[in-house]
Amino acid sequence: MLFPFAMMFLIFYILVFRPQSKARKEHAQMLKNLKKNDEVVTSGGLFGTIVNVKPDSITLRIDDNCRVTVEPSAIVRLVKSRASGAEAIVAEKTG
Repeated sequence: MLFPFAMMFLIFYILVFRPQSKARKEHAQMLKNLKKNDEVVTSGGLFGTIVNVKPDSITLRIDDNCRVTVEPSAIVRLVKSRASGAEAIVAEKTG
């Protein structure tokens, strides 16, 4: 009688807990690696470019004269990482 419950828990663990844990770790790693000029999307649906990164807040440029400060947990995903591309453009112009 204990075996079916153990199998159900094992299947539930494999199908639910492991993928959720993996996604949480990937999101934490993405937040840790955010840099200036990265394009991101917030949980509210705002697309913006990172202007400043602090441990407790991130400042996004939404438009030319519009900046918004959000908590790092509000960043849902990275759209483009521009820091490496910008460095390559500067290297081309100087070299």
